[in-house]
Amino acid sequence: MNFKRMWAIFKARNLEFFRDRSAFGWNFVFPFLLVAGFSLIFGGSGRSEYKVGIFPAVKTDFQMQSTQLPQGFKDVKYLEFIPFSTFDIGIEKLKHHKIDFLIELGAVPHRYWISSSSPKGYIVEKIFSASFMPGEGSPHALKQEIEGREIRYVDWFFPGILAMNMMFSALWGVGYIVVRYRKNGVLKRLKATPLTPFEYLFAQTLSRIFLLMFTLIVVWLGCDLVFSFNVEGSYVTLFFIFFLGGLSVTSLGLLIASRGTSEEFTSGILNFITWPMMFLSEVWFSIEGAPEWLKLFAKLFPLTHMLTAARQVMNDGAGLLTILPEIGILIVMILVFLSLGAALFSWSK
Repeated sequence: MNFKRMWAIFKARNLEFFRDRSAFGWNFVFPFLLVAGFSLIFGGSGRSEYKVGIFPAVKTDFQMQSTQLPQGFKDVKYLEFIPFSTFDIGIEKLKHHKIDFLIELGAVPHRYWISSSSPKGYIVEKIFSASFMPGEGSPHALKQEIEGREIRYVDWFFPGILAMNMMFSALWGVGYIVVRYRKNGVLKRLKATPLTPFEYLFAQTLSRIFLLMFTLIVVWLGCDLVFSFNVEGSYVTLFFIFFLGGLSVTSLGLLIASRGTSEEFTSGILNFITWPMMFLSEVWFSIEGAPEWLKLFAKLFPLTHMLTAARQVMNDGAGLLTILPEIGILIVMILVFLSLGAALFSWSK
């Protein structure tokens, strides 16, 4: 073991990193942006842990309408009350685990709905039952069953896991690799051939989408043997949605890689995109009740539209006509990402 050679390699690698100003700066900027961003979105003393739907109610007059709720229930911390104009809207949100509890205003006794598969709903039910003052009469509240088929949490959660896996595989498996090829001079050699940037990017896209769909089928079949997922809609439609979603995130990865020359800096950019996409595209949890600007911002991500359409097909039995807006948005994103990627693409550093 020669420590002199080891020291030379150690020194050279550190000098390479510190001289790459973009990567060096990004290692400081990205953690700050990540902490600041999620502190703004999810932080603060008013952050809610449980979402309670109220109907019939409107946001403008909600303060006055909420006087019908028990005072002890309204004073509990970490409860967020979300108004819905009709029962149908509220019950749909409850079925899809976007809220944890649903209460009807004006009913005597109070009527409420919960999902038996929701742990948070069970906690809110206990809080609600304990909030009535002694002597208010019994029973204080009447529990109602969810109308129609209840969607299991795993049926809602599973498409998010599939989409997240596709996102990481597409962005890192394409965006990061292309940058490494450029840095190693592989792309410079390809420049001497008749191959055009669009042909190269399109071939990369086809290769990655093949791997994404193959992985999707294997993971689906394996998990379905254990959990027996219920799909209300067409498997063909569901496969088509994941296909378009995979194309969109792959095209985004190619756009990011079109000019990148530093693996470290590209890694930072990919992290900057993937983490907000995971949190805001409802991979793990719903953002129902979040500020409207945040919901609009989430629609900029292809993962949001892929999951919206996939869950409508899987859980609600939606057809192609129902999810046509999401399909149109995904197709537009694919064309825009590929076109920009081809226009900005550089073979060499």
